[in-house]
Amino acid sequence: MTMTKPTKLSVKNFNLFYGNFKALQGVSIDIPVHRITAIIGPSGCGKSTFLRSFNRMNDLIPNVKTEGQILMDNHNLYELDIVALRKRVGMVFQRPNPFPKSIFDNVAFGPRAHGVRDMVKLQEIVERSLRDAALWDEVKDTLNKSGLALSGGQQQRLCIARALAVEPEVILMDEPASALDPVATLRIEELMQSLKQNYTIVIVTHNMQQAARASDYTAFFNMAENRAGYLVEHGPTNQLFVNPKEKLTEDYITGRFG
Repeated sequence: MTMTKPTKLSVKNFNLFYGNFKALQGVSIDIPVHRITAIIGPSGCGKSTFLRSFNRMNDLIPNVKTEGQILMDNHNLYELDIVALRKRVGMVFQRPNPFPKSIFDNVAFGPRAHGVRDMVKLQEIVERSLRDAALWDEVKDTLNKSGLALSGGQQQRLCIARALAVEPEVILMDEPASALDPVATLRIEELMQSLKQNYTIVIVTHNMQQAARASDYTAFFNMAENRAGYLVEHGPTNQLFVNPKEKLTEDYITGRFG
């Protein structure tokens, strides 16, 4: 019998509005620590909006309003200092977005922004982050090369290293492999498996096989008649894919809609 992991993020009856439009409706879910939770569902059901709620990136959009609670380690995210929050919750985007800087400066960017100036310390952080992102052996002799000169898969691992450099507790990944070829995608999935030993990972993916292969838990979102995204069900990935509780989940997983 598998022991249930303690909860890292707890969402309680969460609603999110863009102006008058309700984008998320009544979402309640617990995200366990040191596990990979995948969010699946049809386009437009609020998956990325929900993911960005964990580091409050939606706050950057005018007229956003939220109701309900998101707790991290039992503290309300919306009461935390936003700079401190984004240090604790890293983000990797759909398309690799390295800065037009050297590989070294890409990874050192966050620590420098948080006040690390000591070059020896920065070198340690850069090496550790690149090792953790399974990229060190490929770039250790070319750290002064532009991050933009790397392949797509390497760029995405560089972006993961950049996120790891500030030592977050949670890593959010929004379709992290959708722009990559199958080989690079597999590298990212393998990397996620090693990272979950130390980080809590939440991933949005359109790729059902990826969710089945790479995640421990899966949450299935759908769109209500008012176009608001809502959580249909969530649970251990093998259970949700093999024996979903809801007919709607089964229909989506088997390709009957979406």
